Amino acid sequence: MSNPLSLVVLISGNGSNLQSIIDSIEQGRVNAEIKAVISSNAQAYGLLRASKHGIASYVVNHRDFGSREAFDDELQRILKPLDADFILLAGFMRILGSAAIQAFADKILNIHPSLLPAYKGLNTYQRALDSGEVEHGVSIHLVTAELDDGPVIMQARYPIAPGDNNEDLQQKGHKLEHRMYPQLLCWLCEGKIEISAGQIFYEKTVLSKPVEFA
Repeated sequence: MSNPLSLVVLISGNGSNLQSIIDSIEQGRVNAEIKAVISSNAQAYGLLRASKHGIASYVVNHRDFGSREAFDDELQRILKPLDADFILLAGFMRILGSAAIQAFADKILNIHPSLLPAYKGLNTYQRALDSGEVEHGVSIHLVTAELDDGPVIMQARYPIAPGDNNEDLQQKGHKLEHRMYPQLLCWLCEGKIEISAGQIFYEKTVLSKPVEFA
């Protein structure tokens, strides 16, 4: 068996995606190790999840820093010695600066609640409802300097039913998210997905469109 992937997970809240990754590792479905959890919020429930499973955790609250650069510098100070294979953004509600992204090029992944490039940014469920969409979804992408603009690796979609509200879409999306991150990690472990020089390779071929997750 190849060496386990080393991961750092960045959160800001409940940490349900973090839990799905922890579960997939502990159940032997993903050959990986979470080296640390970093939260932008000292009250995040995800920190308790990390503690319960014996995972080191750090809090980097942007309010403690005078500038975005200082915030990014502190993140980099923590991240560099951890030397993780991948840094997973899982409900991390801060935008990383370009210096931090460049420092960990090809290593930062984000899960976003829309079918990118549609609905970048926040409030994606309500915006989809307000626009009269008939489907919505989830994307996992490589993080680049442009917000929610890096190459999309995997997407899953779900229907918007008549009468659905913001919470209904969130529930549908979370069910997919909790399966998607572990699946992508499996593929990264197996070498089915590879990332190099800002490009995504699927089974050794440049990925021309996101893999559809069902």
